[in-house]
Amino acid sequence: MANPTGGPSPIDAGSMGEGFFTEASKKFMHDSAAFGMSSHQKKLADVDPTAYDAIYLSGGHGTCTDFVDNPALKAAIEKCLAGGKVVAADCHGPIALAQCVKPDGTPLVAGMCVTGFNNSEEAAVQQTGNVPFLIETKFTELGAKYEKGDDCEHTPAAENSMATPHERPRLAEPPAPPPSKRLLCLARVLRVPPPSSACS
Repeated sequence: MANPTGGPSPIDAGSMGEGFFTEASKKFMHDSAAFGMSSHQKKLADVDPTAYDAIYLSGGHGTCTDFVDNPALKAAIEKCLAGGKVVAADCHGPIALAQCVKPDGTPLVAGMCVTGFNNSEEAAVQQTGNVPFLIETKFTELGAKYEKGDDCEHTPAAENSMATPHERPRLAEPPAPPPSKRLLCLARVLRVPPPSSACS
C-alpha cells in the first residue's frame, strides 16, 4: 500500500459510524497484518510502479485532495499502462485519471469507456462545491465515453488495461488480486456520505 506522504492514511470519523462500519471494515480493522500495512504505507514517490502487476486507486472524497495534481501518481499510472499493466479505480478513485495522458499527449480517458462518482451522486451528498471538479463532467470534456448507471449502484466500465467499476459506496470492497499478482494499492480511507443522503 502507498499514499502521497507515506505512513497511515487518516480515518474519516464518518466512516466509523453506524451503517458505514461494515463487517468487512471490522474484519480489516481486526486483521493485524492488513491494518499494520495500512498504518505503515510507502510514500508513492518512493515506489517503482513497474514492480507491480496492477495499481488499484481507492475511492472516497479524500482522493479529491490526494490524487488531483499529483505528479508521482500521474507518472505511476502512465508507466503502469505503458507497460501493459492494469489500473483499476472505484468511486472517486478515477479522479486521478483526469491528469494522465497517452504517449501521444492526448488525455488518457479520451475515447475510453470509464465511470466514477457521477454528478447527481455528488449533488445528493452535497459535495458538488467541495470537489475540484466533477468526474462525470471532466471525463466528458476530455472525450471519454462516460458510463452512467443509476445513482449508488454498481456500474462496470473497462477498457483495455483500465477498469473503473463504480461501486455503491457502502457496499464496495476492492477486488482481490490473483495470488500470483502484485498489487499496488493507493490508499485513502473511504469517506462515505452521511446516512441522510440519497445514497444511504
